[in-house]
Amino acid sequence: MLINIQNIHIQPLPSLSDKGIQTDILRLDLVHPVISGNKWFKLKYYIEEARNQGTSCLAGFGGAYSNHIVALAYAAQINGFRSRGFIRGDENTPLSSTLLEAKGYGMELIFIDRNTYRNKEAITHQYHQPGYYWIPEGGYGILGAKGAADILSVTDCSAYSHIICATGTGTMMSGLLLSAQPHQKIIGISVLKNHISIVDEIKALIGQPVGTNFECVHGYDFGGYAKHPEPLLTFMRGLWQQDQLPTDIVYTAKLCYAVKDLIAKHFFPENSKLLLIHSGGLQGNRSLAPGNLPF
Repeated sequence: MLINIQNIHIQPLPSLSDKGIQTDILRLDLVHPVISGNKWFKLKYYIEEARNQGTSCLAGFGGAYSNHIVALAYAAQINGFRSRGFIRGDENTPLSSTLLEAKGYGMELIFIDRNTYRNKEAITHQYHQPGYYWIPEGGYGILGAKGAADILSVTDCSAYSHIICATGTGTMMSGLLLSAQPHQKIIGISVLKNHISIVDEIKALIGQPVGTNFECVHGYDFGGYAKHPEPLLTFMRGLWQQDQLPTDIVYTAKLCYAVKDLIAKHFFPENSKLLLIHSGGLQGNRSLAPGNLPF
C-alpha cells in the first residue's frame, strides 16, 4: 500500500504538558497522505481477507467528509479492487471535496437518506452483489480492532502510563485495549454527544474480559459530532503555533483540548506520562472556509 511506517514517530507536546505530567503524541497521520493514521491500520486486515476471498469490490459507509471513505477508495484502487461508497445524505447536494477525491479514486457513490442510513444491515441486503466485500463504517469490527492493535507496536510505547485517543466507533480504542501493557490505562475521548453506549460497544467488539484499566470520557464533543465552535478553532490555531501540530475538527482537536483541560483539573496522577494517538485524517477541516486554519 506504499505505507511509510518509518514516518511514524512520537512528538513531544510542551503546550499540553505540565509540572509532573509529560504529554507526547504518536504521529500516525504521517503514515500516508490519503490512507492516513489509523485508517490504514483498521483497513489492512479487511483488505487482506477480501483478497483471500477473491472478491472484486470493496463497499463501505460514510458521510460527506469521511476520512474512512476516501481512504477506502484509495486503498481499493491501489490494491486492484472496485469500490462503492454508501454515503449518508442527499444526492442533490453538491459533492464535498472529500467525495470528489473518493470519486477520483474510482469509487462509485450511492447516496442514502439519513433515516434509511441508520439500518446498515438493510442497506447491505438491498445492494449486495456477487463479489462485494462489505467493510463496516469506521472499520468497526474484529478485523478493524485487530489492525488497530498493531498501532502500539510501531514504536516503543512501554514507558507511557496512559494511552489516550479520540473515539467514534470505538474500533481503535478496542485495538489499543488488546495490545496495551498491564500498567497502561487506555482513555477514550468521545467525539459523539451522549454516546454512553460506547463502553458496551467496545466490550462487545473485543469479546473478552478487558479489566477496568480503561475509561471513556464524555463532555468534549463541543456540541456533537464534527461541531466546531470558535473556541475549538482558536485552540487548534494555538496548538499549531506552539507545537506545529495539525489537528482536525472531528477527532484530534477535541482529543488535545480534552487532555489539556483534564490536566488542569488534575485528572491524571503526578508523574504520569501521556501518549496521545493522532488518528490522522484532516478531511473534516475541508468543510471550513479557506484560511480558517493556518495549516
